[in-house]
Amino acid sequence: MSTTAYSTALIVGAGSGISASLARRFARQGLQVALAARSTDKLQGLAAETGAKVFQADAGDPAQIRRLFQEVDQAFGSPDVTVYNASGRLRGPLVDLDPAEVERALLISGFGGFLVGQEAARRLLARPEGERGAILFTGASASVKGYARSAPFAMGKFALRGLAQSMARELAPQGIHVAHFVIDGAVRSPARPDPADRPDGTLDPDAIAETYWQILQQPRSAWTWEIELRPWNENF
Repeated sequence: MSTTAYSTALIVGAGSGISASLARRFARQGLQVALAARSTDKLQGLAAETGAKVFQADAGDPAQIRRLFQEVDQAFGSPDVTVYNASGRLRGPLVDLDPAEVERALLISGFGGFLVGQEAARRLLARPEGERGAILFTGASASVKGYARSAPFAMGKFALRGLAQSMARELAPQGIHVAHFVIDGAVRSPARPDPADRPDGTLDPDAIAETYWQILQQPRSAWTWEIELRPWNENF
């Protein structure tokens, strides 16, 4: 069975939740990690912990994403694994939503995924077929079902899922593993612990990161393009 060896990873939309757990998981496997976010001050502790390099970039800006990949190229070469973890969240009654804020949310959740996926794919396609890597997208419940008062988030996440599916069908036959992760449920954090009466009632970000890593280990004879993750007590 043929699997890909990874040595470098770029996480776009890095923060303290899923992406932090991914950075730690990748670092434990010996990967060099690049962390990218619009605001980088929050990443210094994680970078010190994992040995990651930190880069500033606005995911919705084409020029900044081009610059990000150029800077990562210069730092340690093009990434074997690229993770798009950025989201634009906006809630409220439909009739009260500010169109400019909706546009911004769509730029981050959907268009930013395209920009990052395009730059990553260009670099992977330039490699010999057996040395191409993976592009991973973090989705949500809103990737497959729209909720009241949350139209912009659903619009962006539906777009990201469509992008991932299209990329998987185009790029998998060319040796690039594209996968989309539907995170269906609340993610555990210090501000959002498990309810006392429902242990493991939220998604553990370390467990999520473990599943990302398992997907990366799939032999190319049995790749998946999408997986849903939810705690045992989450309704479908």
